[in-house]
Amino acid sequence: MSATAGVIGATSIVFGTDGWRARIADEFTFDNVRRCADGVAEYVDRQGSGDRGVVIAYDRRFASEHFAAAAAEVLVARDIPVAIAHEAVPTQMSSYEVVERGAAAGIVITASHNPWVDNGFKVKAPSGAAGGPEMLAAIESRLAVNAGIPIERRPLADAEAAGLVERFDPFEGYERFVRRTVDLDALRAADVSVLVDPLYGVGSGWIPRLLRGGTIRIHEIHQERNPYFGGLNPEPIRPNVDEALRLIADGDYDLGLLLDGDADRAGAADERGTFIHQLQVTGLLMYYLAEHRGWRDPVVVSVNNTSMAARLGERYDIATHETPVGFKFIGPKMIETGAMMGAEESGGFGFGMHLPERDGIYADLLLLDLFLREKAAGRWPVSSAIAHFHEVAGPSFYRRIDVHVDRAEYPDVKRRLLVDLAAAGPSELAGEPVIRTVGLDTNDGYKFFLADGSWLLIRTSGTEPLVRVYTEATSSEARDAMVDAGERLVRGR
Repeated sequence: MSATAGVIGATSIVFGTDGWRARIADEFTFDNVRRCADGVAEYVDRQGSGDRGVVIAYDRRFASEHFAAAAAEVLVARDIPVAIAHEAVPTQMSSYEVVERGAAAGIVITASHNPWVDNGFKVKAPSGAAGGPEMLAAIESRLAVNAGIPIERRPLADAEAAGLVERFDPFEGYERFVRRTVDLDALRAADVSVLVDPLYGVGSGWIPRLLRGGTIRIHEIHQERNPYFGGLNPEPIRPNVDEALRLIADGDYDLGLLLDGDADRAGAADERGTFIHQLQVTGLLMYYLAEHRGWRDPVVVSVNNTSMAARLGERYDIATHETPVGFKFIGPKMIETGAMMGAEESGGFGFGMHLPERDGIYADLLLLDLFLREKAAGRWPVSSAIAHFHEVAGPSFYRRIDVHVDRAEYPDVKRRLLVDLAAAGPSELAGEPVIRTVGLDTNDGYKFFLADGSWLLIRTSGTEPLVRVYTEATSSEARDAMVDAGERLVRGR
């Protein structure tokens, strides 16, 4: 027996660089989640793949399990089988289950590292990668019309009795999957002390459980479910991870491993509690795969990621490819090029031998393996390994700021930036001439290059009244000068 969902209004739902996110109880409502699920159901039906089913997972945010159930009710109303996680799990477990089951798609209820007041809806392609532009465009075309259409749903208990619903626990299968490419026993046998901070998210317990039973010492903080995330954005960057950094600096830890709220982004810190920024992690992981694993397959990075990738590519004869921001571009490019790794500026890393989607847990395991291999080579503690890495890859001083603009003025600011910078961008930055200006493929900003590989990127947001300013330079002084110059450009000074 089916029930019909009420229609409360025509919220405009657009999938950005990483799904659709909105404020809970404002735009992120049960009705709008059902609309998204209806879009996925329509897509898999049109693909003729509905009988392969859809995987559904969810995070620890407020009511995520209930939003996941609402999405499932829409799918089973069309007789599309669903496999739904038995509890909150990392986002990448949806990707893993989609691949393992040969499912038609995946749905994850999560807002990743957004503020605690938000929730979100992500879509996974049959490859396990983030839904690509064509898939999302097809879903959005349904969302453009289904606000006025009653959406059928079927009670989960009824569908479960009919055999349309399966509850899954991904841990054992995921552990076997990881063992194909990571020697977990070697990591467990290490004589090191590691602090893990999952920032109250679904990554809690996963690294200690994967590494249990050995001599390695793992201490995890912020383990409990806290939809408020302690008042922080659950993104593994400063200042959100400052408590972990203080504990490392004050305690007897050899390194720190960090995760975001849905565990698909990774971070790290050295033994002094010094944060290893996301662009450094990109370079470190590429160095690990090339230097310690001997691999030479391509690497894909987002346009706002590190110049170290190109330098490492030249050193190791590795082709590097650049994409617009977002794993909906990186994942498909990884598949197209047979890449061994894809990396975005915000700390998301995917791997060709693993999944063409971000996996913060796997990335942290690779970082641990890297530092243990560096230790065996005599480069220890971690700060010494980092210093050696920069001798190989060159310097990287990185910073990103968000310049908030009055909402009423934002359209004019966007027009000024996107039109005027094309005609007359800066001729110099930090006292050095700009040698090249590149417009972003997504038509939302520009990237300016100096001769030494330093760069400044200005990118307007399509969903919020803000402009993001990114830079990577060869010194902290040049970095700060370039960020200041970028902010002045945004503010028209």
